[in-house]
Amino acid sequence: MGKSITAFEHIQSNNFKTILLILLFPCSLIALFYVVCFFIYMGQYQNALPMINKTVLQGMPIIIGIALIWMFITSLWGDKMMLGFAGAKQLQKTDENRHIYLLVENTALMAGLPTPKIYVIDDDSLNAFATGYSPKKASIALTTGIIKKLSPLELQGVIAHELAHIGNRDIRLNMMLIAGVGIFGLLADGFSPLRRTPEFTRKSGISVKTGTSSSKNKDNGFLLLLAIFITLMIFHHIIEPLLLLAVSRTREFAADATGAMITHHPQALADALKKISKDSTVEVLENHKNMAQACIYAPFNSKPLFSLFSTHPSVEDRIKRLEQMAGNAII
Repeated sequence: MGKSITAFEHIQSNNFKTILLILLFPCSLIALFYVVCFFIYMGQYQNALPMINKTVLQGMPIIIGIALIWMFITSLWGDKMMLGFAGAKQLQKTDENRHIYLLVENTALMAGLPTPKIYVIDDDSLNAFATGYSPKKASIALTTGIIKKLSPLELQGVIAHELAHIGNRDIRLNMMLIAGVGIFGLLADGFSPLRRTPEFTRKSGISVKTGTSSSKNKDNGFLLLLAIFITLMIFHHIIEPLLLLAVSRTREFAADATGAMITHHPQALADALKKISKDSTVEVLENHKNMAQACIYAPFNSKPLFSLFSTHPSVEDRIKRLEQMAGNAII
């Protein structure tokens, strides 16, 4: 047998990978914008490098500025958006639900975190997610199915997994990434009318080296918008989803490891994942695909053809790692 891996080793490894992946977001966007400008301007100007540098300096503040504003807005209302997407209702503290409150409170105490608000999604499937910009303002959403169908120890493992996301600040990360998908999609759609203009076809294939000063300024302005549009389309549809999915997968491993460390019962979480993986589809989330990365397991019927496009690591791999931890004397 191979060497067993501890929870701390999982957390350290995945945190390092996540930092690298997050840094790739702005770096890849800037690099892509530069490459797009290079291909556009090299066909239009002989000494294109100064124009390329000028365009990048002009265009990047536009993209980044709007994205930061959107992310700031999302940081204030992102949790309400996510709970609204799921149709989640806050759980009332009644005698019937007292055991759920006690389970969440006790697990939060074990994790050294404030008790989050508890929400319920009226769906018989098994799934859960956490949201909120900080541990003091966090919430956990559980489906009615996961409450009914898991044993108390298994449900505690799921709650600990979600608390791990809260403690590791993953929910803030999720909200920022979901906001990023929204902003770049919005910007790409905003620039899409360019495709219907005569200038788009003309500038895409015909040189604009000649003309008056005013016409050159107009051409330069259009080429800037064209470069931004192409960059946003490529980034939104190809690069961003791959980076987002990679970040999501690394955080799930870390949350599994941290959750196991909180409860000292990694096997319970492994058993819970076995049940969840067989019935995780949440119908109300079918129209909100970006929510997949926030859930403990993909909440959709459709599965990607390649693991690269999956929001979560394979459940077999997650279970295997948890069972490795269960074989350790100390978690």
